[in-house]
Amino acid sequence: MAYIGPGAGIALIGSFLTIFIALLSAFAALLVWPLRLIWRLIRGRHAYKYAQVPRVVILGLDGLDPELAEKFMDEGLLPNLQRLRDEGSFRRLGSTWPPLSPVAWSSFSTGANPGKHNVFDFLTRNPSDYRPTISSVRLREPRRKFKLGRYIIPLSKPEITLTRKSKPWWKVLSDAGIFSAVLRVPVTFPPDKFHGVQLSAMCVPDLRGSQGIFTHYVETGQEGATMDGDVGGDRIRVTRNGRAVESYLRGPVNTLRVDRPEMRLPFRVVSDGNGAAKMRLDGQEIHLPLNKYSEWVRFAFHPAPGIKVHGICQFLLKSFEPPFDLYCTPLHIDPHKPVMPISHPASYATYLAAKHGTFATLGLAEDTWSLSEKVLTEDEFLEQTYEIHAEREAMFFDTLRCVRQGAIACVFDTSDRVQHMFFRFFDEKHPALQPQERASHAPAFREMYKVMDDLVGRTLEAIGDETALLVMSDHGFKPFRRGVDLNAWLVANGYMVLKDGAKTASHPYLVDVDWSKTRAYAIGLAGIYINKKGREGQGIVAPGQEARDLLRELSRKLTGLRDDQTGEVAIHEAVLSADVYRGPYIDQGPDLLIGYNVGYRVSWDAAVGKAGTAVFEDNRKAWSGDHCVHPALVPGVLFSNMELREEPVNIIDIAPTVLELFGLEKPAYMDGKSLLPAETE
Repeated sequence: MAYIGPGAGIALIGSFLTIFIALLSAFAALLVWPLRLIWRLIRGRHAYKYAQVPRVVILGLDGLDPELAEKFMDEGLLPNLQRLRDEGSFRRLGSTWPPLSPVAWSSFSTGANPGKHNVFDFLTRNPSDYRPTISSVRLREPRRKFKLGRYIIPLSKPEITLTRKSKPWWKVLSDAGIFSAVLRVPVTFPPDKFHGVQLSAMCVPDLRGSQGIFTHYVETGQEGATMDGDVGGDRIRVTRNGRAVESYLRGPVNTLRVDRPEMRLPFRVVSDGNGAAKMRLDGQEIHLPLNKYSEWVRFAFHPAPGIKVHGICQFLLKSFEPPFDLYCTPLHIDPHKPVMPISHPASYATYLAAKHGTFATLGLAEDTWSLSEKVLTEDEFLEQTYEIHAEREAMFFDTLRCVRQGAIACVFDTSDRVQHMFFRFFDEKHPALQPQERASHAPAFREMYKVMDDLVGRTLEAIGDETALLVMSDHGFKPFRRGVDLNAWLVANGYMVLKDGAKTASHPYLVDVDWSKTRAYAIGLAGIYINKKGREGQGIVAPGQEARDLLRELSRKLTGLRDDQTGEVAIHEAVLSADVYRGPYIDQGPDLLIGYNVGYRVSWDAAVGKAGTAVFEDNRKAWSGDHCVHPALVPGVLFSNMELREEPVNIIDIAPTVLELFGLEKPAYMDGKSLLPAETE
């Protein structure tokens, strides 16, 4: 769902006025910095008075699965995780309803269930018009503007709001004077302000305001989006002139112009006669080796005189000789000169780039859609993924060296992305591959788990004996073989009605729905919404008893739903959100949560608000593993060099445990409990 972002033109609403205000704020911060330093030194003398350890390190390995970890430990492939299991602790870590990364990591951060932190899915919908949007961030353009010729001059700052509620544990530590370094923990855009440093992660957009749109430059084939529903990437046909090819980078919408045109940056690629090429882009000459990624390329769009929007990308030249074939990553925000708030303090991203070199900033940096659309090969995707992993490692180990007291949390995404894209090589029943095709990349899983284990081993060497270490994942993984089209089921059972009596909805984002007759609808990955009066723009179901009766009816019918082709149970359990959530934000999320069985997930069509012809369908995409199932089926992992309680543990328990290690009581809103044994509390 790459095109569903915080808003088109997101990079440009940070106008020259905003930049000027930021400079003034930075100058003011410099003036008061000595006083703040003195205050922190005074407070810091007492901050660790009751701490059990001087430092806590949390190593997040997104999606690491306990069953696979146990299998590979038993095979002797993961000696460092095995050491933690044998000498410290290993638990299966319960996840959230639903076990999706933005939901689970928000519970990790706050120690609270989704009803209190307000993140229920990757996507949510605007109840007034049913349009989807990213669940964790809201963007509003400057309210005050004036027109000057063909330009629109903003007079106020844009509003970029993190919609995650409840205070994360690093802000609780901050209130007590304890420093934290938080690197790439999901749902931290825009970044929090606290005593520490933070680099944002999931939901950081690209320059076009999306969650990541790649570009495929070709000499043949049709120009346009690379898949239905405007999801994934663009395909642009190039112009060849002898040994040269010309095209352009597609930039963001220019919101400083009255006509709001799309900005473009032209480039020219010239063959060197040996397969490689040189590119001229934005006044630079860039070497494009054949079948190898370029270095990060920095560039700038020019929306108005004196204003630049800086970005970075990488190119992969797959062929220059006819047919021309060039891949370009999504256009990331440039960490050297970020046009959006991607770190705290704002200079932290620039510091990291100066120290370690240019790095990926997009929230979902590994380009899974390009592999699903067969623009990249499996090997090319793995190369990209591990390059990003290496960037993250450099920052993490540098932070371990620099931050000797306080908390450090860093999340690595490689484990999640490889399992999403390579489960088809590991699962003999997966419909995306023929049996003879599986051998080519069957080792990818084992190799990835070995890389994660090596990371754990080097972390253990770096931290010493006095640091408390938690190695964890937000959920596990299962194969995604068959999709369940919830909207097709709702149409077939009379809960959703389409315009003009149609049986299928071919357009995304619920635009084909007749809301005057529709009682329930699905969008996103988590579940079903009731078309409720007073909440939805065209709601018809009365809140209270009528809505509860409808939800119970849907729950009864969907729990145990069988695949009419395979005979397997597709939905393990459908539960009312009011039965599993507590807190003031329950009504913001899906009303019915769908816990799928192993092998099943919501279909691609239903996730974007379409309704297909069949309720069940094979998943033949490279995206072949998933965790959007019943949370009991996909727990995460928790390893530690400390002794932990034996009782069942959940991701909401991490925050109270961190606070306990520093001698702090958990706030009342936290639902979790400390995992430290009673005698050490």
